[in-house]
Amino acid sequence: MNDNLRKWLPWILVAAVAVIIVIIIAVNSGGDDEAIATTTTAGDSTTTTVAEETTTTVEGETTTTVEETTTSSTEAPVAFEPIPIKIGTVLPQTGQLASIIDALENPIKMGVDEINGVSEGLVTVDYGDSGTDPNIASATVDKYLTGEYAGIIGAAASGVSLSIVDKVQGSEVVMCSGSNTAAALSSTDYDPYYSRTAPSDNLQGPTLADVVAGDAPTAVAVIWRSDEYGKGFGELVVEELGDVVVMAEGYDPKAGSFATEAQAVVASGADALVMITFEEGGQILLDLKSAGFAGQIYVADGFKDNVGADQLGGNIALLEGIKGSAPSASPGNGEATFGDRLEAAFPGTPTIFSAQKYDCLMVTVLAAQAAQSADPTVFVAEIGNVTKGGEKCSLFADCFSLLSEGKDIDYEGASGPLDFGSSNEPGIGTYDIFQYDAEGTAITLEQVVAGG
Repeated sequence: MNDNLRKWLPWILVAAVAVIIVIIIAVNSGGDDEAIATTTTAGDSTTTTVAEETTTTVEGETTTTVEETTTSSTEAPVAFEPIPIKIGTVLPQTGQLASIIDALENPIKMGVDEINGVSEGLVTVDYGDSGTDPNIASATVDKYLTGEYAGIIGAAASGVSLSIVDKVQGSEVVMCSGSNTAAALSSTDYDPYYSRTAPSDNLQGPTLADVVAGDAPTAVAVIWRSDEYGKGFGELVVEELGDVVVMAEGYDPKAGSFATEAQAVVASGADALVMITFEEGGQILLDLKSAGFAGQIYVADGFKDNVGADQLGGNIALLEGIKGSAPSASPGNGEATFGDRLEAAFPGTPTIFSAQKYDCLMVTVLAAQAAQSADPTVFVAEIGNVTKGGEKCSLFADCFSLLSEGKDIDYEGASGPLDFGSSNEPGIGTYDIFQYDAEGTAITLEQVVAGG
C-alpha cells in the first residue's frame, strides 16, 4: 500500500459508513407520519383519497404497505321555499261577455283562498276588465307589464287574446286563458309565454261535426261570426262534414239584424244548420223563425254560454231541440270535488269555463314553485312540465307538498288531465254533448273525450 492510499483510507471508510447510515434511515423513515392525499371534485360532490404507509419488520426483512382511505361528502340540496307571485286578470267585467264574469272570476278567487290557506301570501291576484274589446284589454294589460306581475289570466275571448298576446309575449310575462278555444292560438308563434287550459277547437270542431253527422242530414248550412273564434271553428266543421255542406259563410257579429243570413239559409235548401255564435245567436234564431227555417240547429259553447231569455226577447221556446257541444263544465275526468267547493264558496255561480280558469291559476302558481322562482322568464319552462310526467295530484295542497319534497308533479285539474303539448295547451278535450229541453235548459246527453 503506498503512502497516498494509506493517507486517504480512513476518510474513505468514514464516507462508506455515512452512506450506509443514510440508506438505513431512508428505508425506515416516512412510516406513520407520511401520507399522500389526492382530492377530486365533480359538481357538488368532493371525494378525498388518503394513502397511508405502514412499515413492519419480520426477521430482518422490511415490508411497506400502502392503504387507501376514501371519504365522500355531498353538499345538501337547496331547501324548497314558497315563492310568492302576483297575477293580474283580463276578464270581461263589461262588454259582450260580461254576463259570465262570475263564472270566470269566482273560481280564481276560490283558488286564491285555497292556495294562501296552504302558504300564507303565496299568491296575490288583481282583477281587471277586458271589456270583450281589444282596446280595453290592451289598456288593462299595460298595467300588468310593469315588472310587478309574473302572470296574466285571460282574456276570455280568443279574438281579444290574439290582440294582446304579442305584447305580453314581448314583455316575457306568462299568460294563461281558460276559455280561448280558437284554433289560431295553437300556433307555436305564441310559445312559450301563452298557454291555455281550454282545449282547442281543433278538437271541438270534429266533435261537433260528429254530432251533426250522427243525425244524417242531407244538406247542411254552416254560418259563423267573422272573428278568430267563429271562422276557425266554422271552417273546421265544414271540412269535417264535406260534401253534405251546401252553404258556408261568415257574418258581421255587430250587425243589428241577420235577416239576410237567415233567408240565405232557407234558400240553400239546408235541412240542418250549424251556427257558431256568441250572444248574437239569439237574434239569429229570431230571424230564422221569421224566415221560416224549420230544420235542426246545432250550436257550440259560444251560444250556450251567452244566449238566454234576454237575447230571445223572452221567446225561450225557440231553444227547444237545439243540439250542440261545449267544453265540459263538470268533466268526469276532472277533480271530483271542484263543483261542490265552488258552490260552497260562491253559491249559484254558473260553471262556464270555471274549471279551466281555476286550472290556469293553479298551473301558473305551481310552475313558479317548481322552478323556485317568481321570474316568469325562469318558471315559464315549468308551465308544461307541471301538467305531465310526474306524480299525479289534483288539489293544490297535495301538489305543493310533493314539490316541497323535491318530486315532479302531474297536475290533473278541475277540468281534467291537461298534458300540455308543444303549444302549452291540453292534448285532450272533454266535451258535453247537449240538447235544449222545452224550458230552455241545456241537458247533457253524454260526455265525449277527444284527442289523446
